[in-house]
Amino acid sequence: MIQILASIPSPTVSFFDVGPFRVHIYALCILAGIIFAIWIANHRLTKRGGVSGVAIDIALWAVPFGIVGGRLFHVVTHINDYFYEGADLTAVFRVWEGGLAIYGALAFGIFGAWLGSRFAGVRLWSFVDAVAPGVLLAQALGRWGNYFNQELFGTPTTLPWGLEIDTTNAAYPLGLPGGVLFHPTFLYESLWSLAGVVLLLWLDGKYDLRWGKLFALYIAYYSIGRIWTESLRIDPSEVFLGLRTNIWSALIGIAVAIVIWRVQSRRHPGLETSIYVAGKEPKPATETAVKVDSEV
Repeated sequence: MIQILASIPSPTVSFFDVGPFRVHIYALCILAGIIFAIWIANHRLTKRGGVSGVAIDIALWAVPFGIVGGRLFHVVTHINDYFYEGADLTAVFRVWEGGLAIYGALAFGIFGAWLGSRFAGVRLWSFVDAVAPGVLLAQALGRWGNYFNQELFGTPTTLPWGLEIDTTNAAYPLGLPGGVLFHPTFLYESLWSLAGVVLLLWLDGKYDLRWGKLFALYIAYYSIGRIWTESLRIDPSEVFLGLRTNIWSALIGIAVAIVIWRVQSRRHPGLETSIYVAGKEPKPATETAVKVDSEV
């Protein structure tokens, strides 16, 4: 018991087989996060007058774009891990093994959400505000996939919650003896994200944050936490002007959040009256029934 309290053991498995299929726990964590994010967005949109299922319609566009963007950004910022003499280039596409960058996923995912919102007749800002707490929850769950993969851990630590990493792990720092504990950055970021879910929901309930303002708060909140956790990580990363790529991404994220907040506050000082674009509102059920009866 004392040994358990003195450190966090890493899982001994990262996948399991179901018949001929291999299921990666990382992929399950990502999938669970996506499902919860869509459910939360759909619940929040229907409470604001949306038709049930509208978040799913938009997510069918946003999720694929987000996965592609997240993987692309990860590969570009870890280029030496995938392109070298004798490299297996199929590793670029093996998303289930880990490696989805949130900022790339956000950039591409928002583009996909814009396309989906246009087809659904929903305001993009309404959707991103509704899904923001769910995205943070998805990130909290996704980080546990990193835990099962024994990846993205931090610098050595003597804290009682230090994370055990197998010395056979390719990411284990060269030259360090066995038994060294590391900062569990996956846990830090997961807890930070869970606290953010509560904070965003509370602020939205108190101030009715619309027109992209809640989404801006989400970006700023997550980015602040990411700067902290990223500064602890020791996995290889491109470095520019002394800062890791994802720290630069977080700083840009904070700047973008400030711009969104200021611009949207000026353009839309009042309350949002509908999640739908003008003229795209769904017809009431009674109106539809009357039209069908008249045609019959």
